[in-house]
Amino acid sequence: MRNISVAQLDAMLKEGRTPALVDVREEWEIRLAPFPGATSIPMGQIPSRLPELNKTQETVVVCHHGIRSWRVAKFLESEGFADVINLAGGIDAWSKEIDPSVPLY
Repeated sequence: MRNISVAQLDAMLKEGRTPALVDVREEWEIRLAPFPGATSIPMGQIPSRLPELNKTQETVVVCHHGIRSWRVAKFLESEGFADVINLAGGIDAWSKEIDPSVPLY
């Protein structure tokens, strides 16, 4: 598992790379501050929804500050996912450094 900054993810997306973006925050959090293009799977639902994810696709896991996403990324790695990336700083850093239109909470 790797960690990347929001600037690195922004550059990756601008280059046209299309990793699977998995947002593991709760639904109420996503309603407050959505992450564009991400699939919402709350952390507690990850084990039961693994079949929805592609084990061979580059996968970036997102949460509020990067703690839950780190835990989920480690779990996905233990389940055989080949290329899992944790977004350090989460949506909070994305809002502060990349897209200030995303509300802070």
